[in-house]
Amino acid sequence: MSTAADADTAAGGSGGGRRSRTKGDRGALDARERRRSSRTAYLLLLPGVAWLVIFFVVPVVQLFTVSLQSDFPGYPGYYYRDVNVGNYLSALAEFWPHMLRSLLFGALATFFAFILAYPLAYALAFKAGRWRPVMLICVIAPFFTSFVLRTIAWRQILADDGILASTLRTLHLLPGDRITETWVAVVAGLTYNFLPFMVLPIYASLERADPRVIEAGSDLYGNGLTTFARVTLPMSLPGVLAGTLLTFIPAAGDYVNAELLGSDRSTKMVGNVIESQFFRVPGGYDTAAALSFTLMAIILALVFLYVRRFGTEELV
Repeated sequence: MSTAADADTAAGGSGGGRRSRTKGDRGALDARERRRSSRTAYLLLLPGVAWLVIFFVVPVVQLFTVSLQSDFPGYPGYYYRDVNVGNYLSALAEFWPHMLRSLLFGALATFFAFILAYPLAYALAFKAGRWRPVMLICVIAPFFTSFVLRTIAWRQILADDGILASTLRTLHLLPGDRITETWVAVVAGLTYNFLPFMVLPIYASLERADPRVIEAGSDLYGNGLTTFARVTLPMSLPGVLAGTLLTFIPAAGDYVNAELLGSDRSTKMVGNVIESQFFRVPGGYDTAAALSFTLMAIILALVFLYVRRFGTEELV
């Protein structure tokens, strides 16, 4: 009796041991698979990280060191390594109007782009029907043309002897007797060039919106304007946030529109100053680098405050 019981116990123990070993082997296999998957993910990330390090991090660090270097007295264009914070103070003291003008023009262009983009994105999402692909192509088509060529085309549209200026002059609606070389032309060019960056994110948010929620809002609030303010607009805020960032950041740092549509005095932006200090002014590298980093810091601070105010939930 005891011998049989001991045999059964031994058999059961060996079976339990085999089961435990099988579970242990399976766990070890799963751990190896997870490690292999993580290595594969890191390898896939490696080209992108290398690209960012080589073509973004290293140049930014180099630019930062240039912004702190000092001039050799009497030798324009020659520098020595230093920690000269005075470059930032002198650059801001001389070019602060251009910095403020850049932020103002960027904000105006973002505002006007939103005013124009939202109705267009709304029509694309809810009203376009079978014309939606054609309308989307019309929004994206300007990207197939050079940025500079599009801006030159606007210079022809806004020319003093053009149809628009002549019509406004006839109606006595053109103060100053011209459009080009004014802030209006620069902001108009910025708005046009960066309009697709506002349209597409808003369209993406509205296109994902559930029409049944909007219909329910119509049933609850009745008034179409109230439904839009309480239902449609909040549902599209992620796209509005993304479009605002994508429009304001490049518009504030742009120099092509101010160069081609503006004047050398009243519409010059900080991007024009940076370009001239880098390529035209002997010994202006440190000033240009300091202005670049100052603009970057201001934009990052404004973006941080904007995101803190409106949040990043569902941001795409």
